[in-house]
Amino acid sequence: MTDRVLELLRTRPDLAELAAFPFDFDVSRAYHVEPVHLASGASLEPIAGDDTGGTYFLCGGTAVLHASSEGDAVLLADSVGEALEILVRLPGWCENISVELDEEDLLAEVRASDDQAREEFAPELDAQRAALISGLGLPERPLVELLALSESAARRTDPNYVLLNSSELCAYRLDNSFRHALRDVVLAPGREVLERMRSGDPGARQEVAADPVLRSGVLRAAQYDRRDGDLPLLRFLLELEDAARTEWFQDRRLAAVLVALHGQDADVPLLRSATSGQVTDSAGAVEWARAEEAKRHGRDGAAAAAAESEFTWIELAHRQGRLEHARVALIRMLDDTGPDEDRLRELSRALERLGDHAQAARAQFNLLSLQDTARDRASEAYVLARLERCKGDLAAAGRALERARAAVGADGTTQDGTVDQWHRRGLGRLITEQHLELTLAAAEAGETELARATMAHARLLLDTIGKESAKALSRLSTQAKWATARLRPPRT
Repeated sequence: MTDRVLELLRTRPDLAELAAFPFDFDVSRAYHVEPVHLASGASLEPIAGDDTGGTYFLCGGTAVLHASSEGDAVLLADSVGEALEILVRLPGWCENISVELDEEDLLAEVRASDDQAREEFAPELDAQRAALISGLGLPERPLVELLALSESAARRTDPNYVLLNSSELCAYRLDNSFRHALRDVVLAPGREVLERMRSGDPGARQEVAADPVLRSGVLRAAQYDRRDGDLPLLRFLLELEDAARTEWFQDRRLAAVLVALHGQDADVPLLRSATSGQVTDSAGAVEWARAEEAKRHGRDGAAAAAAESEFTWIELAHRQGRLEHARVALIRMLDDTGPDEDRLRELSRALERLGDHAQAARAQFNLLSLQDTARDRASEAYVLARLERCKGDLAAAGRALERARAAVGADGTTQDGTVDQWHRRGLGRLITEQHLELTLAAAEAGETELARATMAHARLLLDTIGKESAKALSRLSTQAKWATARLRPPRT
C-alpha cells in the first residue's frame, strides 16, 4: 500500500515542486550514490533526494530514513507524512533548534531562520509552506511535539534501521547522541528487578529463580550498583547459581565474588561449593574476591561498567534474544577495528554465532591478511572458506581454500616450516573437510566446474592426510563423490 503523502507527491507535480524547493525533498531524485541495504533485511526504497546527494528511503513500507552522501544515516520519521511535517516546519536551515527549547523559543528560532531564508533564496517561503501543508493535508502540531517525534525516531535508528554499504558491508554512521549504550539496554531488565528485590517484592524473587538470563542481568546490575543490605539477596542469587550449575559459570563466579566480599563466616560452606573449594574461610574469601575483581575493572559504578568488555554486553544481549542489538553492536565494532588480530578473531566468531556469515567473513578476511606464518594463514583461510560458503559466496570459498592449500604447500609451494606434518595433524583434516563441504554446496547449486575442481583437490588431500583423519571424513567424502558423479558431464 502506497503512503498517501508519497502518492500525492508522485502524482501532483505542483506539490512535488514545492517539496523539492525550498524544502529539499525531491521525488525526481529517488536514487542513492551507491548500493545499500538495511542490516535487518527489511525492504528499502529510495523515494527522494536532497541537493547534497543525500537520499530519503522508505523502510519496511512506512518509516523514512535519511542517508547522506558522506556516510551518515538516521531515521527521520515513522511515515512520509511525518517526515514532510518535519522538513517543512523545522527545515534544514533552522540550525539552532533543540529539544531543550520550549514552544515559544522554537517559534522564535524558526522565525529568525525563515527571515534569513527569505532574504537569501526563498522570498515566497510563507506562501510555499502554506500551499504544501494544505496540499498534503499535514496537521499543525506544536513544534515541541514535532521535534520530539523527530528525536524519538533518530534514537530508534539502531538496531532496526542500520544502513549498510552493500559491497563493503560497512554501516552508515549514526551520531553518538542518538545511540543507546548496549550495556544500558541489556541491564535495564536486571536493574528493574533488582530494585523490586530490594523493596521485598516476592514476585521478583520468583522471576529470578525461574529465569537464569534475567538472573544474569540482576547480578550485573548488583555488581555496578552496590548497596548496604544487599547481602541477603546476593546470597539468594548465589544459592540459585550454585544449584543450577548452568553453562554460564561466569554468573556463578560473579555471585560468589559479591557474596565473598562481605567476609561472613556463615557464607563459607556456600562459597566453598560455588568456587569448587577455592574459598575455605572468611578471610580467604575476601582475599579471593578482591583478586577476582582486580582481574576485571575495579569495584562498582558507571566507570567500571563502561570499562567492561563490550563482548560481555553482546553475549548478554544474545542470551536475552536481542539478536539485532547484538549484531549491530558487532558490526559497528568491526567498522571501528583496525589491524588487531585478537579483536578481529573475536568479532568473526561472535558474528558467526549470531548467524551473520557475511559480516563474519568480512572480519575473517581482514584477520587472514594479518597472518605472518604459513600455519596461521592456513588456519584462518579454512575458517574464511567456511564462512564464505555459509554466506553463499561459493567462488569466494574456493579462493579461500586455494589460499589454505598454498599455505600448507599442498600445491608444491615451499613453506616456512610452521606447517611441517600438517597433513598428519588436525589442520589437514579441517582443510580437507572444507573442500568436501564446498564440493557438496557447489554441486547442489549447480556450480559444476567448481564442484569438480574442488573434489579433485579433496581427493588429493584425502590421499595425503593421516588415515585416521581420512577415515573420520569417509561419510562426507562418499557424499561428495556421489554428488559430483551425478553432475552432468562437461560439454565437449
